Amino acid sequence: NWSSASFHLLPRGKWRLMGGTPEYGDIVIVVPRNRKEDLIKRVIGLPGDRIALVRGQVILNGKPVTRMMEPPLRIAADKDLQCDSGYGSEYCYATFGRPTVKTPDGSDAIELPTWRETLPNGATFLTFDTDDEPNDDMAEITIPAGHVFLMGDNRDHSADSREPLELNGLGGPVPLSDVGGRAEFITFSFNGNESWNPLSWVGALRSGRAWNSLRPPIEKAGKQ
Repeated sequence: NWSSASFHLLPRGKWRLMGGTPEYGDIVIVVPRNRKEDLIKRVIGLPGDRIALVRGQVILNGKPVTRMMEPPLRIAADKDLQCDSGYGSEYCYATFGRPTVKTPDGSDAIELPTWRETLPNGATFLTFDTDDEPNDDMAEITIPAGHVFLMGDNRDHSADSREPLELNGLGGPVPLSDVGGRAEFITFSFNGNESWNPLSWVGALRSGRAWNSLRPPIEKAGKQ
């Protein structure tokens, strides 16, 4: 699951402890106004910014955000891969719209069209754009004071600021009071094969993901 987090250490509320405005490229935990689970999204626009999308490219304050094609990212065609909808792997593969390919070790993988975006502060990260979707285009809006514009890196399958509340999106720019904090690192990641039984968790852990930082690298040469 690339887009949600559901751990609550404290009760929800509008109070903030040492609150501030996140930076471009930060990954934050956001509390949707109409859902019980928290989501994890990336900050693309800050208060006062003008933001639009044209064929999947972010236009920020009238300037296209740097977007370079990268080699396709391969993810394992894991039979335990689950979608947010609850469907299994066949549904996920169909949603991505990508055929499986063979890797050198003979296993199956999915190749995702991959782009590297670089925001005005030099924060750089990978995004995935697999289909032509209606939310690839958005007329320009101005982000109100005290709000941020959030998007998922899996651009065609993300309930974010581009999607209305009735489609389980974030309904536009998000008030900072709905942002719970910045996500710093991955504690652990399951492959979808876990159950309520803690004994199943060890076998369901995905290797190479625990404790990875979620801070985007900053490219000084990439500043706009």
